[in-house]
Order: sequence, then structure tokens, then C-alpha cells
Amino acid sequence: MNELVKCLPSPTLPGLHFTCLDAHKGWLFKWTNYLKGYQRRWFVLSNGLLSYYRTQAEMAHTCRGTIPLATAHIEVGETCHLVLTSGGRSYHLKATSEGECQRWVAALQQAKANATLLMHHSDDSGDEVSVPQEDRVLNQGVLKTLASKLDDLSTCNELIGKHGAALQRSLSELEDLRGSTDNTDKVKAVNERATLFRITSNAMINACREFLDVAESHSQRWQKALHYEREQRHHLEETIEQLAKQHNSLERAWRENPTSYTGVERSQEGDVSDENEEAEFFDAMEDSQAFITVTATSNIQHKRSGSNQSMMSGGLPGDWTENETSGTNHVQLRRTRRSRIPDKPNYSLNLWSIMKNCIGKDLSKIPMPVNFNEPLSMLQRLTEDLEYSELLDRAARCESSIEQMCLVAAFSVSSYSTTVHRTAKPFNPLLGETYELDRLEEYGYRSICEQVSHHPPAAAHHVTSQRGWTLWQHITIDSKFRGKYISVMPLGNIHLQFHSNGNRYVWSKVTSTVHNIIVGKLWIDQSGDIDIVNTTTKDTCRLKFSPYSYFSRDVPRKVTGVVEDREATAHYILSGTWDEKMESAKIVESSQGCGGSEGKQKMVYQTLQPKLLWKKYPLPDNAENMHFFSCLALSLNESEEGVAPTDSRLRPDQRLMEAGLWDEANIQKQRIEDHQRVERKRRDAQANQALEEGQDIEGYQPLWFEKRTDDSTGESTYIYRGGYWEAKDRQDWNQCPEIY
Repeated sequence: MNELVKCLPSPTLPGLHFTCLDAHKGWLFKWTNYLKGYQRRWFVLSNGLLSYYRTQAEMAHTCRGTIPLATAHIEVGETCHLVLTSGGRSYHLKATSEGECQRWVAALQQAKANATLLMHHSDDSGDEVSVPQEDRVLNQGVLKTLASKLDDLSTCNELIGKHGAALQRSLSELEDLRGSTDNTDKVKAVNERATLFRITSNAMINACREFLDVAESHSQRWQKALHYEREQRHHLEETIEQLAKQHNSLERAWRENPTSYTGVERSQEGDVSDENEEAEFFDAMEDSQAFITVTATSNIQHKRSGSNQSMMSGGLPGDWTENETSGTNHVQLRRTRRSRIPDKPNYSLNLWSIMKNCIGKDLSKIPMPVNFNEPLSMLQRLTEDLEYSELLDRAARCESSIEQMCLVAAFSVSSYSTTVHRTAKPFNPLLGETYELDRLEEYGYRSICEQVSHHPPAAAHHVTSQRGWTLWQHITIDSKFRGKYISVMPLGNIHLQFHSNGNRYVWSKVTSTVHNIIVGKLWIDQSGDIDIVNTTTKDTCRLKFSPYSYFSRDVPRKVTGVVEDREATAHYILSGTWDEKMESAKIVESSQGCGGSEGKQKMVYQTLQPKLLWKKYPLPDNAENMHFFSCLALSLNESEEGVAPTDSRLRPDQRLMEAGLWDEANIQKQRIEDHQRVERKRRDAQANQALEEGQDIEGYQPLWFEKRTDDSTGESTYIYRGGYWEAKDRQDWNQCPEIY
């Protein structure tokens, strides 16, 4: 017999308890997805909640899901099936036998009744009553009513028990008299149902008695808690009323004499004269160790070094920029960029219906409708790496190469912050497609990208900044569909060089993974290591992007790293998350730990208080309806005059998708891809003809980039050959191919 029968004694025995029924446990099969079907799960019914785990051992640390029975609908199907519906989601469960299914149904229905009754009672107890005496009268009346109902149910239980026992005796005699196999099976089934009927009656009595005991024991406690909450609410209302009066008085006084409320002016010598100075200059206590609590004192100097200010993050991007000239600040008005795009249409499409036959294939070779895209190309996504270009501006002003490395590391992490909600796929660029981003006025840089190869897809990117740095990269995208997830692996290195000291940094990107392709909500994760090397000074930094894990206690999307010099001496610890912020903490002492995995000893670092390197900008309003684009991403596809005819802004299918015309965009996408296939066949035919004639075969040559061997790394990469911005000044685009 099931443990439910073991917990519930016969109705003639005293001391029935509801607790055993409400803590029902056992194995059930739960429907997961079409690939795995039903999977065995350990279910626990307790306190009106049905929780499930993969194994019994998981109960100590990981719950896979919880179903509140108070609002759940229980439906019994055929052949040991039952369906629970809660919160718009259905859970399909299957028991090993019909009897087991009936026992679970009885337990679930009883738990649902208990939870519903308790919920209604809680709602009623929350109603406000003017006099506490009425609460006591109401509680006593409810308890008397429950006691009366319990007596009636006890009488019913005795009758049910007698009739049930008689029914079982009669069926047993009938089973002895008839030897037919069919009749015996039927009699056994009826006998089992009679037993379950008695068990259900016991459960009903147990539930009522348990509820009555709880109500009696907790009635006084509820009254005290309710009285305390009323006092707290009354006190809070008085406090809010006082604050509102003070606010009105201050606002009225400010309107009468605004100049008297501008705050305490600071002297040019930097004397600290008011108590709020400590809050503003808390970072000046950087010599205090993290394991010692230091209180700021009044001798903090009103001074900030350039390195401190650069390490502590600048302001948010806006419509104004400051240029320092001869010690004075001149404010220029920036060009206003667009801050919104049309809302994304609510089109439903089954991704699995398209990708089920593409497992193991390269994602760039899978024909996809625009429904799974975002209205940006991969070239524009590469340009989004410059969202936090001010980190490189600050790094260019650093005199210390170690501090410069910290800012470069923060910049490498910041490029992933825009991807946390961006599970849609960017458009695959056409061969010869370009994208420019001219931000000389706002941020002092110019960027140019070009698609230099189609299979495999590869893009080259070059950025020059007037603020002391140059960045270039050649990225090849290798993407695979693995069935349940998609892996995107960028291959190639990013190069960064600072003009003042010649320091050159090289690093690569980590793997991006999109999960829940078949069923569930799509979510993205970044995992792997980034090794940043200063090829000039040989300083290094290894950043570890921790993959998400059910069992990990770490913060999700965690990133950690250590900055070392050429002697492998650690100077800074970097920590944070790739979707939020990064901090650096200076190491003051290091020692060998007790030991780690594989016999290696772990290093223990004592550091100063961490300082903020980078923090993510908040997303614009209504971002969830605009593909979760950042402020920069919203402006990337904005129309620009004078761009090359191959620019991504001019791509018709991408433009139509952004406008919400997805059907028209799919038609244009098909036309453009067909045109691209025709051009590729034409180039292949020319190459074959040249081969037959014994001529030298020269493959596709990009217009603005050329392939070279990097002197520092020895890798073959595409380097900007120049000429784009000059051609734009002349508006001479005769060399550009017609790709749209």
C-alpha cells in the first residue's frame, strides 16, 4: 500500500492527523518536452504546494518547480494520467498504476480544499474592523461553527466506515464464490475503490480536525499580530503626513527665496566645510584595507587625482558634452539622435518548426525569416562594442599600464552588457556590405566595418579616435545549432593601441549560447575565458566568464579576473557581472592558500576597497517593445546622408522589419539572398574559367580592407587600407558594388 494508507489509521481509531496526508511524497512521471517525453520526478505535497525534484537528494538544495494548489485546477485523465493547471500553465503527470493515480488525486484534492479554505480565511482576517472586540467575537463564532461541522462530519465518518467495512466483507465473499477471472478483476477494482473511499473520508476528518487545532492555537497570535500591524500602519501614516508638511514648507520657502537654498559653497582652496563632503569623497580612503572598517574623518582633502577620477566612471550619455580648454569648460550641443523605433509586432512563429532539421548545421547557412531577427546587421552589432568608448578615453590618459589594463578589461566585458535580453539574431551581412559610424562630434571616433567573406562569414572593423586610441578586429562567426541551444563562437582577435605610450592590447571574445530553443523562454549566457595581453609591456589579464549553473551559489553572469605584470605578480583583482558592472580592487598582500583542485594551491589576496570601473547605462523607456535596444543601438540604423550605397542602413529588408512590415521584409530578404547566390555562382564560374585557361585566380577582394600578416601575433588578418572617409568627402562611390 502507498504511504498514504500507512499514515492514515482506520476510522475507528482515535487520533487521526491531517499532517501525513499534507506531506504526501512519491514518484510521478512529468511531461518535459517532445524530445524527452515523460521524465521521472520526485514530488512532494506539503502546505498546499506541490513541488518536484529530479531526485530525492535535490530536496536539500534545488527545487525544479512548485505548483500552488489553492488556485490550481485538477483534471483526471485516462490510463493513470492527471493534469494540473495553474497560472496559465499545464502540468501533465502520470502515475505507475491506477490505484497510485487515485491516491494522488485524493491527496491533491484534499490539499487544494485545505489551501483554498486557508486562503479565504486569511483574506477574511485581513478585513479591517474598527473594534478589536469584534475580531474576538468573529473568531469565536467561526470556531464554534467549525466544531459543530466537525461533529457532523465525525458522525458521517462512522457511518461511512461501517458501510465501507460491510461492503468490503460482501465483496470478499463474492470473490470467494465466483471463480471467473473477469469477475474477480472487477471485484478487486471495486474493492480498491471502496478502500480509497474510506481513506478519503479519513482525510476529510483529519483536515477538519487539523484546521480546528490550528485555528484554536493561533487565534490569539493572529489577534496580536493584527493589532501590531494596525499600530505600525497608524505610525507610518503619521510619519508620511509630517514629511508631506515639511516638503510643502520647504518648497514654499524655496519659491520665496531660491538663492538661500543652493547649498554650501566650496572655497577655491578646497576646504571641506559641511558634513556631506564625506559622502562625496568616500573614495579618497583608498588606503584602507577591505578587512578593516574605516570611518571617514574631517581631514579629507578636497582634491581628486586624475587617475582616481578616471577609475570611478563618468556620467551617462546625454545631449551635452564638455570640452576643457585653457582651464574653462565650454559646453557644446550635440546632434540629437533618435531615441525610439516602431514597436516590435507581436507575431508568433514556431522556431522549432524551422530548426528541427538543422541540428548540427552552421547557423549562417540556415534560411531564417526576419521574425527571428532584430533590425540590425552583424556589422552594427560589432559597432555596438563602442557603447562604452569612454572607458578607452580614460585608459588613454592613464600613466600606469596596470591601471590601463584594468580599464581595457572593463571595456572588453562591457560589450556583452547589451546582449542580456537580446536573444534575436542579427541580419547576416551580404558580401561587400559596409557600416560606418561617425561620432567625431560626440565621442571623438570614427568606425568602419566591412563584410570581407561570406562563407565563412567574416567581418573587419576599424576605429580611430581623436582621444588617443585605435581599435581594429577581424571576426569570423562560427555558429552551431545543437538541438536545445545555439552556440555562437567568434573567432579572431581584437587589437587596441594607445597613441601616447604605444601600448598594444590583444584579446578575443567568449562563446555566446542561446538556450531553450525548443521549449521555454529564450535566454542567453556568456561563458569562457578572455586573455588580454599587453604585447608592449607583457602585462596580462585573464577574465573568467562563469557559465550559469543550477547548483552554483555565485551571482549569475559572474566575471572575475586578475591583472598581472610581466613577472606574473598580481596587482589588481577584477570582479563583477557582464550585464551590470565591473570593479577593481588593488592587491596589498598575497599568500598561498590551503590548496585547490588537481593539487594546485590557491592564491589568497588581501585587497583595498574595490573601485567602480564600469557600470551599465539603464535601458531607454519602452525598451522591451523595441528589441531591448540600448540608446546607441536605437541610433545605429538611423538614416545618414552621404553614406556608401553598401551601408547596412540602406538594406531594404532590414528597414522594412524595423518599420514593422515583416511580410514585406521577408519578400525583400528572399530577393536579396537570391541575388547574392547568383553573384556567387558568377564569381565561381569566372574562377573556374580562369583555372581552365591557366590564369592566376584572384578571389574576392574587399574594398576598404586588405589581408596582411600581423607583426605582433603572426596571424593573418584584415587591416584597414584607408580611403573610405576620403571617398565619403568626395561622394565618390563608383567602386562600390550593387548588393541591394
